Amino acid sequence: MTLVESTRARGQAIWAQIAQTLQDEITSGVVKPGEQLPPEADLAARFRVNRHTLRRAVAALAEAGAVRVEQGRGTFVAEDVIDYALGQRTRMSENLRKLDRTPGSTFLRAAEMPAPVRIARSLNIRAGRPVIQLETLSHADGRPLCLGSNYFPKARFDGIIEDYRRLGSITKALASRGIDDYFRKVTRIMAQMPDAGDARLLQQPRNQPVLVTESIDVDPAGTPIGFGIARFAAARIQLVVEN
Repeated sequence: MTLVESTRARGQAIWAQIAQTLQDEITSGVVKPGEQLPPEADLAARFRVNRHTLRRAVAALAEAGAVRVEQGRGTFVAEDVIDYALGQRTRMSENLRKLDRTPGSTFLRAAEMPAPVRIARSLNIRAGRPVIQLETLSHADGRPLCLGSNYFPKARFDGIIEDYRRLGSITKALASRGIDDYFRKVTRIMAQMPDAGDARLLQQPRNQPVLVTESIDVDPAGTPIGFGIARFAAARIQLVVEN
């Protein structure tokens, strides 16, 4: 019996049965979060229905939050959204482990540069003083989650690049430089569209925004130790501000 025949026999709308079939496949893991569904024409042929019926089924899944439809790209299974806490002690790996996620980090690049005015002001140093820029890509369960641009005063943290390469963690690299604990002084949150490089690294379309945070971390004495700009894949995370 075909899908059309079975749905007619049960008096159920065909589009609803298609939506349920696709939902079952998503729930069972046949199609995983972030993966693209087959093209519309292929799905219509599979279920032996016209495209109008197929589109109604996909629209129902989108309304339920099971999939997202990206114009010009296709339909993708919605990803689990991570509640990422921003508080006085914000640590990427620690936050993810608390959520039973497996953290990971990839070193992208590093450089020494004169501090632009905005970064110098955040670090409480003179503009033009040397800072170390460290670019990283953080993962959760193997999926790219966040691109980080981190800036440290060279006078205090010369050698932190080698420490990060060796330890794979900014928190551990700071500890190796005598910073056993540090605190978030301020976090600014905004949204923007990613450039081509960020979209590629985060594995998301350029027409999908990223969440951006700008932050200043200080040591226990209140001295700024780092300024960071993080770009989060907005479809995979929501930022939770803790009091």
